Amino acid sequence: MCFIFDNRCDSFKSTHSWGFQMLDYASSVPINHQWAVNFPEHLAALRKQKGLTQQQLAERVGVHVVQLRRYEAGTSQPTLDVVRSLAVALGISADALLFDKDERGPDEALKLQFEAVSRFDPEAKKVVQQVLDSMILQQEARRWSTGR
Repeated sequence: MCFIFDNRCDSFKSTHSWGFQMLDYASSVPINHQWAVNFPEHLAALRKQKGLTQQQLAERVGVHVVQLRRYEAGTSQPTLDVVRSLAVALGISADALLFDKDERGPDEALKLQFEAVSRFDPEAKKVVQQVLDSMILQQEARRWSTGR
């Protein structure tokens, strides 16, 4: 399977434990990528929106308040386990904690189309998925063959 942090992947297909093949569309993202969300500021804003003090959130997450202050100051980054705990404590998804609302997912035009496809019968959905998989694979292959 290809992962975002694994640039050794030479295959777009992998077989998962549930028995079917699925395309992996991971691509390299540089460590210093400029994300839309400034995590420390976003974390502090979410905490304040929920009406929590740093001490209260730290207790809910199971970290020392000094460590939470470091996260909000940007001098330390939480582990995956802490990100999960922060999301649960704030009552939001990890995506909402880490990404801007428009940073992930399809644009508005595609959202409407995906909503329409979601009402298709299972066989028609499978056809749409296969068409999308083949088009995405073709685009990824073209991108990799031209050196991005």
